[in-house]
Amino acid sequence: MTTEEIVKSVPKVLLHDHLDGGLRPATIIELAKDVNYKKLPAYDADKLAEWFHRGANKGNLVEYLQGFEHTTAVMQTREGLERAAYEMMEDMKDDGVCYVETRFAPVFHTAKGLYHEDIVAAVLSGLEKGKRDFGVGFGLILCGMRNMKHTLEIAELAVNFRNQGVVGFDLAGEEGGYPPKKHVDAFQFIQKANFNITIHAGEAFGKESIWQAIQWCGAHRIGHATHLVEDFTFDREGNVVGFGDLAQYVLDKRIPLEICLLSNVHTGAVDKVENHPFGTFFKEKFRVTLNTDDRLMSDTTLTKEFLTAIEIFDLNLDTIEKLTINAMKSAFIPYKERLYYIYEVIKPGYQEMREKLLSFKPYTDSHEKIVYKL
Repeated sequence: MTTEEIVKSVPKVLLHDHLDGGLRPATIIELAKDVNYKKLPAYDADKLAEWFHRGANKGNLVEYLQGFEHTTAVMQTREGLERAAYEMMEDMKDDGVCYVETRFAPVFHTAKGLYHEDIVAAVLSGLEKGKRDFGVGFGLILCGMRNMKHTLEIAELAVNFRNQGVVGFDLAGEEGGYPPKKHVDAFQFIQKANFNITIHAGEAFGKESIWQAIQWCGAHRIGHATHLVEDFTFDREGNVVGFGDLAQYVLDKRIPLEICLLSNVHTGAVDKVENHPFGTFFKEKFRVTLNTDDRLMSDTTLTKEFLTAIEIFDLNLDTIEKLTINAMKSAFIPYKERLYYIYEVIKPGYQEMREKLLSFKPYTDSHEKIVYKL
């Protein structure tokens, strides 16, 4: 049993995944034919996958986002949206994810005349069918775009669908020049409705973006938060010796950070994985979670993100379980449902894996790094 097989088989929780950033290349090609979209850069699934990954891996967020022009263009019918959501749930099952919160921006799916309500209902239908067929729990997060003016409308839409599977509201898109405080009316609406907020912040802009997301907009979670490390003080040896007021607040209030290792390299948030502040955040007891962001663009899965963290940051089975529980604690579903996943799915799943590893002979302490000799 390899390390990859172990990581893939244990229960995992994914909180930051873009529906339109995770389509299967073959599905994109088929949906393009259905809607008569003729601008795809390739019509072979393997070549199209290569194009998306090559286009995303430029170290620039603006260029990274260009691939979404094609994925959103083919997601313009109820059937296409439902299929994308359903296949995402199957992909989660195949990757060992027991609960996922996926997100998307309804505003990008109106080109063929669908109303926002139709769009959300179609995605929820696909997610529900996926839950029934694959046993994966889900929550849907609706994204407002920081460079558009429809955010209050999308916030209202999210609240209207809160009893059908929408669990929160997000602000996404290009960060520079579009501070979250410009959308404070949408966030005030969400807060007054006692609903959930996550905001992309500190990915392509500094710690100020994170401060605004929390203090102006009331974010309950932060997407990426890479630049929070700017509020740390280090000694000459690179050890943390103190926090600024923002970092201390995030730590004290247990505000979850939705970390996406590989996409942060692809968008230029960090120059290489080895320099990602995830390791520092985790060591200093911040509530960090590992996520995929855009599986198609970054050619990733949650298993791959964990394997990357194991290799670079020396995680073991216990720390993977801790990160998974962190994520489940931070999910936007009711408290009792979170407890169900933690105590009935996650903990038993990791205990089962430990017992399975113990059954292998010869056995060494190497399971501490999820590596052992058969």
